[in-house]
Order: sequence, then C-alpha cells, then structure tokens
Amino acid sequence: MNLYQPLQIPGFSWLAQQLFAEGTPSHPAVMAMDAWSDGDTFVIEFDLPGVRHDAVEIAVERNVLPVTAQRPTPDADTEMLAAERPTGLFSRQFVLGDQVDLERAKAEYDAGVLRLSIPVTERARTRKIDVGSQAEPTAISS
Repeated sequence: MNLYQPLQIPGFSWLAQQLFAEGTPSHPAVMAMDAWSDGDTFVIEFDLPGVRHDAVEIAVERNVLPVTAQRPTPDADTEMLAAERPTGLFSRQFVLGDQVDLERAKAEYDAGVLRLSIPVTERARTRKIDVGSQAEPTAISS
C-alpha cells in the first residue's frame, strides 16, 4: 500500500541534491530516510546526526507533511580541515493519502534518528468479507 509521494524537484536527482554542501531556504538539502508499513502504522525514519531535537520542525496541513531540520554551520573563523557533512537547512515533504490518521501521528527523536509513526485509518484497513450462499447471503461488516 503506497501511502505517500515524496516531493520531487524537477531536474534534480537525490544524488545531485546531496552535492550541495549547505542547505539554504531556497535549496534545502535532502535528509536520508526510510519508509515502511508496520501493520496498521506507516513509519518514516530520517537520519539527522548532529541535529538537536529542538531544531526539527514537523507540520501538517491537510494531507501534506513537511519535515525540516537545521544543522548549524561551523563558525566563520573556524579553519576546516575537512568538511564533508552537509550543514544548514534540510527538508522533506510528503503528500499523504486520506488513509492515514494524522491526528494520532507521533514523532520521536533518538540518537540522531527522527521516527514518525502515522496510524492507518480504520476505513483503510483490510477487512475480511465472509462468503455466504444464495440461501444465506452475508453482509460486509466493518
């Protein structure tokens, strides 16, 4: 069951976006993520090492779920010997279907991993339909 569609930026692949070392408001870096269905829950995990939990923002507007985070850049007077980790603004946006219950969504942040757990609505769950005979038809129950 496909419950989301990640926002695609025309002309940019995920790898190309990773080449931008610093995310800006007009070009935020993409955060690595995994998404899967765990029974009656849709789960998304984002890798955000070095990001404080209070620098993560999750909003819900209708069926759009934007997730943003900010990893601080080193001080301007810091002489960097190697700078391979992206800094600045990170962003991901999902368009979720009507089959998820955003009112009961939960977010947890531990060891640099943000986990969103979004329950599937009751009406989207798989139901069993009993098969009856013509003599004894069976109604569909929810």
